[in-house]
Amino acid sequence: MKRTTIHISAALALLLALAACTRDEAGFLPEGAEGTPIVFTATGLNPDATATAGTRAPVDGNWEGVQSVAVLMGGTVKAYDVTPTTADNTGATLTSTDPHYWTNHDDITVTAWWPYTEGETTPPAVVVRADQSSPTDFEGSDFISAENQPVSYGNPTLRFTHRTARVTVVLTDYTEGLASVKLTGLSTENGNPAVIAPYDKGGDTYTALVAPQSVATGTAFITCAFTNGKVFVYKMKEATDWQAGEEYTYTVSLAAAKDPGYTVSEDGKTYEVYNAEGLKNIAKLVNDGNTGIDITLTGNIDLKGIDWTPIGKDDNKAYTGTFDGNGKTITGLTVTGSYKYAGLFGDIDENGTVKNVVLEGVQITSDNSSGYAGGVAGDSWGTIENCSVSGSVSGTTFAGGVVGSQWGGSITGCNSSATVKGVIFAGGIAGETNSGASLTGCYATDDVTVENDGTNNSHAGGVVGYNGGGTLTACYATGNVIGTGTGTDPIYVGGVTGSNDLGTLTACYHAAETVSGPDGATTGGVTGRNFEDAILGKGTLTACYWENNQKQGIGDNHAGTGETTKVEDDWTEAMNTMNAALQSAGSEWRYELTGALPTLKKQ
Repeated sequence: MKRTTIHISAALALLLALAACTRDEAGFLPEGAEGTPIVFTATGLNPDATATAGTRAPVDGNWEGVQSVAVLMGGTVKAYDVTPTTADNTGATLTSTDPHYWTNHDDITVTAWWPYTEGETTPPAVVVRADQSSPTDFEGSDFISAENQPVSYGNPTLRFTHRTARVTVVLTDYTEGLASVKLTGLSTENGNPAVIAPYDKGGDTYTALVAPQSVATGTAFITCAFTNGKVFVYKMKEATDWQAGEEYTYTVSLAAAKDPGYTVSEDGKTYEVYNAEGLKNIAKLVNDGNTGIDITLTGNIDLKGIDWTPIGKDDNKAYTGTFDGNGKTITGLTVTGSYKYAGLFGDIDENGTVKNVVLEGVQITSDNSSGYAGGVAGDSWGTIENCSVSGSVSGTTFAGGVVGSQWGGSITGCNSSATVKGVIFAGGIAGETNSGASLTGCYATDDVTVENDGTNNSHAGGVVGYNGGGTLTACYATGNVIGTGTGTDPIYVGGVTGSNDLGTLTACYHAAETVSGPDGATTGGVTGRNFEDAILGKGTLTACYWENNQKQGIGDNHAGTGETTKVEDDWTEAMNTMNAALQSAGSEWRYELTGALPTLKKQ
C-alpha cells in the first residue's frame, strides 16, 4: 500500500511537470493572486489590401494623437493608455494602471472605443462637429471602436474600425475667389449637423468626417461660395450610402464658376463683354460655330500679352452677327503666325456688322502665303463702321489698317494711324476693295509700304492698295506711300489708291508727305493707275486732290478719265468737297477741322 502510494505521487509529479512545460512553450504567463493584467494589442486603423477605402486618425490611419481608449469587459469600463508601437504609428499597445485581469484562460468578449468620457458604459452616438476646418476639430470628429470582439488568452488583440465615413471633395478647373466650401443637406439624426465646414488639406482638397447615412439622388451636398457673391451647388447624381470606415471622394469641376467675362441675354443671342477673358471666350464661341451671336463691349479690353485667335478665324466660321464696340477701347491686340485671316476678326460674313470699335496698339502679322491682315478684320464681306486702329499691320498678300480685303459690303467713318506693310496689296484702310465694296468718309494717317517680291504685281495706296470695282467717297490719307522691290512685275503706288481698276473715286485726297516707288514703278498723287477694261468698263475719279511730291494725280491714266487737282497747304477746299460728297451720298458723317487734320463726326 505504501509502495503504491509512492508510485502515484511520482506519477502526479510527472504530470504536473509536463503541464508546466506545455504552458511555457505556449507563452502562457503564471497567474498572480489577482490574475494576469491584460495588455492589448490594437490594430485595424491603417489601410490594408482588403480595405475598400482609406482610413483616418486616427484620421490618417494611425494612432498618433489618441491617448486613451475605454475598454468594457465583464460589465466594467476601464481607461487604457495608448502607446504606438510601430514606426508609422499604425499599431499600438493598450495598457492601464488599473487594468482588467485574466482570471482564467477562457476567451473573453471586449468592447473598446474612443473618444471616451468618464462615466460612459457604452460607445456614444456618433455626433461630428459642424466646423471641422481646423485639424483639431477635424480629428476630434472621428469615432473608433472594437465592439463585442472575442479576445484569446495569450493573444489579446483588438481590431478597431472607424464609426464615421469620410467625405473628400477635390475641386478642379477654377478656385480663384473661392470663399467657402461646405457639405450640405446632411442627416441630423442624433443631433448631427446639417452643414459641415470641412478641413482644407491644401491642393484644392477638402475633407470631413460624417455620421454614416444615406444620401438621396439630387441632394445638394456640396456648396461652394465665391467672394463675388456667386454660389454653386453640386447635387448627388446617384443615391448612395456613406458607410462607417469608408472614404468617398468627389471630384468637382468649378469651370462654371469661373467668371466668363460676359453676360448673356435670356434668349442666348446677345452677349455683353466686359474684360479680356470674356472676349477670348466669345471668340471661342464664334469659332466653335456660334457665328450669329450679337456682341457688345461694356468695358475697355486689355489684350496685352495674349496671342489672339481671331473671331471667325476660318472661311466656314465667318462672323454673321453684330459686334458693337460701344466706343470702348481694345488695347494690345496681337496676332502672329499663319492665320489666313488675321485681325480682331478673321472673316466677316456679308450679314455681319462690326462698329464703334477703338483698337490701340495692334500688332498684326500674317505669314500665310495667301494671308489677309487688318486691324478690324482680315477679310470682310459685311459692314464696318466707326472703327479706329493704331499700331502696325503686316501681311503677305492683303494688308490694310482696318481690313485686309473688303469684298462687297461697306466701310464707313473709319480711320487708321497704323503702319501697313504688304507684298501684293497694301492700303492705309484696306489692302483691297472689290466687287462693289464701298468706302465712305475714311482716312489713314501713317505710312504704307509694299515690298514687291518679284512674283506678283504690287499695289500701295494711302487709303486702298487695289480698288477693283469699289467706290471710295470722301476718303483721305496723309502718310508716306512707298513701293519697293527690284523685280520686273509692275508696282503701282498712289496717294489714295495704288491702282483704280474699274472703281470710282469721288472727293478723295492725299495731303503732304511722299508718294514714291523704285525705277519703273507707276506712281501718282491720287492713284498710280486708272484702269479700263473693254468689257467691264473703266475707273473714274471725280473731284480728287493731292498735295504730295507727285507731279500728276494719275500715274497711268489708262482709262482716260479723272478729275484731279493739286493743292498747296489748303484743307478748306478739299474738306468742303469731301463734305459735299458725303451729303450727296446721303451719309450722316461730316469732316471737321478741329486740329491739324480733319476728323469725322456723325451728324
